[in-house]
Amino acid sequence: MSRTQILDREVAQAMSALSAAAKKGLGDPVIAELVMIRASQLNHCAFCLDMHLRLAREHGESEQRIQLLNAWEETGDLFSERERAALALTEAVTLLTDGVSDEVCEHAAKHFSEAELAHLIGLITVINGWNRLMVSRRVLPGGYRP
Repeated sequence: MSRTQILDREVAQAMSALSAAAKKGLGDPVIAELVMIRASQLNHCAFCLDMHLRLAREHGESEQRIQLLNAWEETGDLFSERERAALALTEAVTLLTDGVSDEVCEHAAKHFSEAELAHLIGLITVINGWNRLMVSRRVLPGGYRP
C-alpha cells in the first residue's frame, strides 16, 4: 500500500467533522482524550496514540494518569466515576467481543445525560474508525500537526 495518500480527502473531512461534533457535544476535552487514548491502545494505533497523548497533555492531563490509563480499573480513585464509566464503555464498544452489557450502559447513563451519552458513543465510534484507517494504511506516529 502506498503511503503517499493516507486517506481520501472527502473521507478525512467527514471523519474530522464527526469527531469535532462528538467532542463538542461531550463537552469535556479531558474525557474525550482519555477515551481516544484508551481505544487507540486497544486497537494498537501508534499514530492516534501519539496524537491524543499530545492533546491530552495540552488539556492538562497528568503524566501519572496517562501512564496508568492502560490499567485504569486498578488505579483506585485516580480516575473519577464519570471517567471510569466512559472508559468502561470505550472498552465495551471497541472490543465488542461480548457486546455492550446492560451493566456498562447503565453505569454510563448514571454519569452522562442522554445527549452526552450519544456524543460519547459517537466519539468512541469515530476513534475506532480513525484507528482502523490509520493502522490499515500503516501511518506511523510523529506525523500529527495541529
